[in-house]
Amino acid sequence: MTAIAQLLAASLLWSLSFGLIKTQLGGVHPAFVGFARLAMTLPVFVPFLRPRLLPSSERLRLVLIGGVQYGLAYSTYLYAYRYLDGHHVALLTIFTPLYVVLFDAAAARRAPWVPLCFAALAVLGAAVIQYRGASWQGVLAGALLMQVANACFAWGQLAYRSFRRRHPDVLDHNVFGLLFIGGTAVAAVSTTLLGGWSAATELGTDQLVVLAYLGVIASGLGFFLWNRGAVHTPPATLAVMNNLKIPFAVAASVLVFSERTDPARLLGGGGLMIAAAVLAQRWANRDGRRPE
Repeated sequence: MTAIAQLLAASLLWSLSFGLIKTQLGGVHPAFVGFARLAMTLPVFVPFLRPRLLPSSERLRLVLIGGVQYGLAYSTYLYAYRYLDGHHVALLTIFTPLYVVLFDAAAARRAPWVPLCFAALAVLGAAVIQYRGASWQGVLAGALLMQVANACFAWGQLAYRSFRRRHPDVLDHNVFGLLFIGGTAVAAVSTTLLGGWSAATELGTDQLVVLAYLGVIASGLGFFLWNRGAVHTPPATLAVMNNLKIPFAVAASVLVFSERTDPARLLGGGGLMIAAAVLAQRWANRDGRRPE
């Protein structure tokens, strides 16, 4: 599977998450939802873990990356649902490409103007699809939480990309469990600080099934495919690919959750994001940053 195909597959796996969280887990403490999702990945990835392949400093680095990209990002993203409607949350995820571009440019010490334009085009496309003109009064806290989540996820994928390029012989499945250990640990601390453990005794059967899907499939397989694909994708292309989950999520909300949407906005916004991805890939190839 090519890198782009892995990113697309991850986006498809994530497409149901917004609707499932909104319809099935709305009353469950958000911190516990984040912990449960990440904890359910551990039995899948820990058996493949080979920590002795890396020095202790690199093992710690991966735990830290997972703590930020998954643990902290989930803790802030899911808690934002307490302040925002589902479509507000989806809309505010559109800024992730900008963080990817800015973090990559800062690490490389170069001006990000061209990839920043592609990222802005992807943001515009997602905004065309998601923005509904609803009132935003009183949601500043949720908006700030979403920006923390966006920045954490953007930094984490670039940090893992950098790690794998320094260790090209390492197999992803032999180290990925370390990321989920870090993420689960941070989510456990958040659940403790925010008093979310009581939710474990209040879950129904349907909610447990939804958590299993979100944990093993969306979080486990989805994050694995995403970070693995990110390793071999130019940063400009990776940035705009972060927003392709938006049209997939809107399509899922219509087909699965029977919500209404505007087909013209879906096609128009999706077209802008696809154009941004194609242009970013062509620019990266001409600039000599071809994917491995």
